[in-house]
This record gives sequence, structure tokens and C-alpha cells, in this order.
Amino acid sequence: MSESQTKATNITWHPGEVSRDDRKRILGHRGCTMWFTGLSGSGKSTVAVALEKALWDRGICAYILDGDNVRHGLNKDLGFSPEDRTENIRRIGEVANLFTDAGVINLTAFISPYRADRDGVRALMTEGDFIEVYIDCPLEVCEKRDVKGLYAKAREGKIPEFTGISAPYEAPDKAEITLKTGENTLEESVAQLLKYLEDNDYISKA
Repeated sequence: MSESQTKATNITWHPGEVSRDDRKRILGHRGCTMWFTGLSGSGKSTVAVALEKALWDRGICAYILDGDNVRHGLNKDLGFSPEDRTENIRRIGEVANLFTDAGVINLTAFISPYRADRDGVRALMTEGDFIEVYIDCPLEVCEKRDVKGLYAKAREGKIPEFTGISAPYEAPDKAEITLKTGENTLEESVAQLLKYLEDNDYISKA
């Protein structure tokens, strides 16, 4: 049986009496998942942190699910094999779906290198709930930013299955937003994201 199949039996989904429209009315904005994907060092976490603060300053409920943070707890049993990467994204996709249903603007910052895995998360959600944000940054720029020295270790063979070096990265082919973090400032990237949320009625205009 695959990890995506339900092993438990005799279980029932229990709906509540509070709808998503109820939550939107109270919170003043629509819940969604902004799924940041890109190479290590491309700026996923940096942009997500800045966006979360910008949203919070406007009274909007936002929360970051960061790749490293999740691996400290929920996914601490997973490594970086292709199979574990897929399971990592499957689990966080389910969590992100719950955050979205709760009315949170949920910012996920994961390399999530496989297109099929990201599309699988998109398929979990109602249309419009999943906003793919491709952090498009050249590999050489990512390597220059690498304060942890991960790319150097990967090139030396000390870190196996490292995305962009010894493991593939499949860029999105239908991302709602593309950020050129090698060209634009952090402030410009955040402004682009806020404009998308405003223009598509997730949040009110400032």
C-alpha cells in the first residue's frame, strides 16, 4: 500500500458548522496557499518571511510553513531520496490544505523539485486556493548566496541528492507568479505578491 492510501478503517469525515465564507467574513480575507518553489538559495524563505510580515502589518492572518522547520518535527523521519521528497510534499500539502480551509494565507517555502508532487498538492485544493510562486533564480546566483556552504559540499560529493547539483529540479510550467529574485529587490518581490493577492480578491487593497 502506498503512503497516499488510507490505512485506517471505520473512519468518517466530520464537517463543522463554520463555513469558509464565515471565516472570510470574520477575518476579512480569503484563505489560500502560496507555494514557493525554487532552488536552495533562490530566496523562498526570505521572500516568504518578508511577505508574512507585510501581510501581518495589514491585519491579515498569515503563516509560514518552512521546509527546514517542518523537517524538525512533522517530517523528521524523512530524508532526501526521491521517495522521501514526495512524501515530504504530500504531508505538507495536506497540512497546507487545512490551513487554507481555516482561512489563513499560508506561505510554504519548499524546494519541492518535482512538478508532479506540486501538481498533486494543487489537486487537493479548490481551484484558486493554490498559488504556485516560482522563485526563478540562476544556479550561479544561488551558489553565491549559499552562506551554509551546501552547494560546495554537494559539488564535493559530501551531500548526496542535492537539488540542482546531483538531483533534478523541474521548474513549474503553469506557475501563477514568477519572481526573478536574481534581478529584483526583496521589496519589489513582496510588492508583486501583494498586488497579485489584491488583484485577485484574496485581500483588500491597501
